[in-house]
Amino acid sequence: MNKAELVAAVAQQAEISKVQAGKVVASFLEGVTHSLKSDVSVTLVGFGTFKVIKRKARKGINPRTKKAINIKASKAPRFVAGKKLKEAVAKK
Repeated sequence: MNKAELVAAVAQQAEISKVQAGKVVASFLEGVTHSLKSDVSVTLVGFGTFKVIKRKARKGINPRTKKAINIKASKAPRFVAGKKLKEAVAKK
């Protein structure tokens, strides 16, 4: 499912226009993005948690040159599915 399909599904489920549903989806995504940029996790009980993980600096190998390289510490978004979501997927 892509964003347009999600907007259409939200519009149908909530009985609102696609324009309104598009604003809802965009606002949700902006809210999650803003929270994660501020290192604040977003928990939707039963669905899951969006959070930021911190990756430590480490040594790696450049696959082209086979030389050792230093990989800087970084942050990455992570989604952890909640219990109800896991159960719903497992039932399918």
